[in-house]
Amino acid sequence: MLSRRLVELFRWVDPGPDSSHLVSDTSGWWRDPEVLAGIGPALAGLFPAARPTVVVAPEVTGLLLGPLVAVAAGAGFLPAHKEGGPRRRVGPMRWAETPPDYRGRRLRLGVDGHRLGPGDRVLLVDDWVATGAQLDALDRVIRDSGAELVGTAALVATCPPYVAERLRLRALLTGDDLDRTTSG
Repeated sequence: MLSRRLVELFRWVDPGPDSSHLVSDTSGWWRDPEVLAGIGPALAGLFPAARPTVVVAPEVTGLLLGPLVAVAAGAGFLPAHKEGGPRRRVGPMRWAETPPDYRGRRLRLGVDGHRLGPGDRVLLVDDWVATGAQLDALDRVIRDSGAELVGTAALVATCPPYVAERLRLRALLTGDDLDRTTSG
């Protein structure tokens, strides 16, 4: 089962004495070929009747995760960029600002304004949802474009239930699943 393998390959890492908390290490997920092959179908399978036309995922890990889900869902992929990021954008962008994220930062996220519009059915995808801040901003971009959010799929959800409900979030793992793992 994919969820069990995700837990096995996950580690909490102590970054050292200057840190007040452990850091998640998901690199094992991307290294394992069976997990990599299963992630897209598993996340798309969380919304089997949704029929998305496009998957939207925030950079940086979303640039890997989003296309895997899009292929499995039979949809296109549209990356969400962070303002000031390294990618050069051509043409108009649709932007929205996040509420404070898990670090207290406010970010601006945007998608290509020519690539999202009325008639699109959007599946949002992210690796880890803690506050939902980035996904809230992307939900606004989707609504402002006239597209429809069909749901949000994530590998891990540690956000409060009201956030999950607002985003129509379904995840393969919860924080409880990963709290049982040990640091290494």
